[in-house]
Amino acid sequence: MTVPIDWIPADWPAPRGIVAGSTTRAGGVSSGVYESLNLGAHVGDATGNVSENRRRFVDELKLPAEPVWLSQVHGTHVIVDPKPGQQIPADGVVTRKSNTVCTVMTADCLPILLVSENGDELAAAHAGWRGLCAGVIEATLNAFQAPRARILVWFGPAISQSNFEVGNEVRQAFVDHNPLAAEHFARNDRSRWQADLYSLARQRFAMAGVQQVFGGDHCTFGDPTRFFSYRRDGQCGRMANFVFRYGDSA
Repeated sequence: MTVPIDWIPADWPAPRGIVAGSTTRAGGVSSGVYESLNLGAHVGDATGNVSENRRRFVDELKLPAEPVWLSQVHGTHVIVDPKPGQQIPADGVVTRKSNTVCTVMTADCLPILLVSENGDELAAAHAGWRGLCAGVIEATLNAFQAPRARILVWFGPAISQSNFEVGNEVRQAFVDHNPLAAEHFARNDRSRWQADLYSLARQRFAMAGVQQVFGGDHCTFGDPTRFFSYRRDGQCGRMANFVFRYGDSA
């Protein structure tokens, strides 16, 4: 019996014609540590399983084209208006075209989806702590033509503060960029720090003039039934976080 794909629609006031959300780990054919909807082709899963999972992803969610699958490098490079199906080394993708599925894959890192209020511009960004600290949010916003006040943001599932322990070097990197980032780290009983990716990202958006930020209410680490988590399991699959606009190609 085929299990339908389980996915989380973005809960934000996006304009008509915008489809966005995040897959979970349910609805695919992979097994073992990749069970079951692993969409990452770079994590050691059987190629045939990944291909079938991606086919189901496109078909069941009625995507208008093959997604843009980024080869994420935990950096700040952002591509603009790639062709559907391309795989490019980058951590952000922006498009002004209909039917281009902007996609990032995650298993603890913070997936960020963006859309202008008029729906003309869309983006997906991958924000692990390195990319977030280095400025992937700012790089993605800089690729938008819309005013910052007219951009909507949705955070897909990521690791929560209670489960994301980091060393002092991570905290210091954020504090060196902005001393106010210190409030998003809590010292634990091992003299290390619990980092809040969601709050750190909200702070970056606020500083950039973006106020319409939604989501951020899931924890990948804490829900093994629904989410892959690299921090929890090590070798594991990847979820897809996507946004696109239906319509004639621009």
